[in-house]
Amino acid sequence: MQISRLLKINFKIEFLRNTTLKLLAIFFPIQLLFIFILKRFPDLVETYYSQSLFLYISQFQHFLTSWIPFSIGDLFYSALVLIILGWLIKLIRRKTKSLKTMLLEAFAFVSLIYFLFHVFWGFNYYRLPLHESLGISTEYSKADLLDYTCHLIQQTNTLHSQLVTEDSLKVDYDFTQKEVQNLVFQAYQNTSNTDLKITYRIENLKPSLFSLPLSYAGFSGYVNPFTNEAQYNYKIPTYKFPTTMAHEIGHQLGFSKENEANFIASIITMEDENKFLRYSGLTFALKYSLNDMYKKDPILSEVLISDLHPGVLKNYQEVQNFWETYTGPVELIMEKVYGNYLKVNNQPQGIESYSYVVALLVNYYQQQLH
Repeated sequence: MQISRLLKINFKIEFLRNTTLKLLAIFFPIQLLFIFILKRFPDLVETYYSQSLFLYISQFQHFLTSWIPFSIGDLFYSALVLIILGWLIKLIRRKTKSLKTMLLEAFAFVSLIYFLFHVFWGFNYYRLPLHESLGISTEYSKADLLDYTCHLIQQTNTLHSQLVTEDSLKVDYDFTQKEVQNLVFQAYQNTSNTDLKITYRIENLKPSLFSLPLSYAGFSGYVNPFTNEAQYNYKIPTYKFPTTMAHEIGHQLGFSKENEANFIASIITMEDENKFLRYSGLTFALKYSLNDMYKKDPILSEVLISDLHPGVLKNYQEVQNFWETYTGPVELIMEKVYGNYLKVNNQPQGIESYSYVVALLVNYYQQQLH
C-alpha cells in the first residue's frame, strides 16, 4: 500500500514536471513574438515599464542585494555556467534521459531565463530613445562638434591646472574604491539635473568577482539584469572609476543602451562639484568627441589634441597601457559576442553604438546654450 502511494506521488510529480517543461518551451516562441511586436511601441514601454513597473522591481532588487558586500549576480552567473556544463555532460552521456527530453529541458530553461531577463530589466532595451525624451536631435554639424570639443578642451585644461602643479603631470587619484563609490553615489544623489529624471535611492555598486576575466575580455563593468547589481572591474586605473561606476549606475537605472549610459555618466560626473569626478567626466566626454572629430577631420583632430596639456594625455595613456596589458584573443572574441548581443537587443550598430554618445553630448550642450 505504501509503495503504491509512493508510485502515485512520483507519477504526479513527474507529470507536473513534464507539463511545466512543455508549457515553458511553448512559451518561448510566444515571448519572441511579443518582443517583436513590443519593439514598435517604445512609448508604451517607457510609460508602463521603464517609468513604472521597473522602478518597483529595481527597488525591491536593491532592497534584497544592496546590503551584501559581494556580488550575488556574479554567484548567479557562476551557478548558471555550472548548470549549463552539467546539462552538456548529461547530454553527452545520455544514459537515463532521451534526447527529446533533454532538448525539452533546454528549451524550458532558456524560456525561463529569457522571461526573467526581460521582466527584471531587459524591457528597457525597447523604451523611448533618450534623445526623444530630452527633445534633442541625433544629427549635428562638424561646426557644432568643433565648438563642443573646444569647450571641453578649455574646461579640461583649466581643471587639470587646479589638480596638478605642472601641466606635464597626470592627475593621480588617491582614493580607495569605496571612497570613489561614495563620491559617485553622492553625485547621483546631489545632481540638480532635472532633464534626466534620475532617482537613485539605494547604492548597489560592487567590485566584480570576475575582474580579471573582465580585463582580458576588455570590459570595465556590467549590470546583472537578474539582481540589478552594478559591477565594476576593480583592476582598471582609479582615474577611470568615476565614469565607469556612473556608466553602470546609468544601466542600473534602466538606461540599457550603451550610448545613453555613457551620456548619463558624462553629465553626472561633469556637473558634480568634486573636481576629480569632473575631470574624469570631462576627459571621458572629450575622448569621444576627439575620436569623432578624427573620423571627420584627422588633421583638425591632431591640432585639437595638441592644445591639451601633456598631463591629460598621460591620463589617457595610463588607461591605454592598462588595456594593452590584457589584449589578446579573448578580447576579440568577447567584442564579437557582445556586439552581437547588442544587435539582438535593439542596438543595430552593436559595439559601435558607443560612438553615438557624441550626438547626445553635442546636441544637449547646444540645447543648454539656447
